Amino acid sequence: MKNQKGFSLIELLIVVVIIGIIAAIAIPNLLAARRSANEGSAVSSLRTLHGAQMTYAATYGAGNYAGVAAAAGDNTGLAALAAANVNLIDGQLGTGLKSGYTFVGGRTASGPAAPATFFFSTIPQNGTGVTATGTRRFAIATDGVIIFDSTAANLGSQFTAQADGSVTGGTVLGN
Repeated sequence: MKNQKGFSLIELLIVVVIIGIIAAIAIPNLLAARRSANEGSAVSSLRTLHGAQMTYAATYGAGNYAGVAAAAGDNTGLAALAAANVNLIDGQLGTGLKSGYTFVGGRTASGPAAPATFFFSTIPQNGTGVTATGTRRFAIATDGVIIFDSTAANLGSQFTAQADGSVTGGTVLGN
């Protein structure tokens, strides 16, 4: 009789099943880590935008922030901060899309009765399902406080700024 070496079909099927079980355990954790990384990037980008706006007001804006006044919910502030002569933020963030999040902002001009204010808000590009890029939306305003909201019904809409330049409707981020 011939001496046959190799694996039987049953042994190969057992290996495939074991690999499938390991993948079933690992893939959800990988997706959760990706969402968490996207959210961390969004928070970091908001902090960068806050610092960039403060620098812009002191350096280029004569007390006013970048962007078109009273144009809440647009990208003019982002584009102005990323402009070639300013370069306070990177070009990717200047487009309003970064790490699975969409960024918008707005500002008010300074006047005799009130100082200039600004805000930035961000939402996940896909807030549900396996391909979710994040599960929370974030915002920052002139006061520098980052807030978030994880209400599923709100994930598709941006925060809006209040008359005093703050952003409400969320929970203060604790870090």
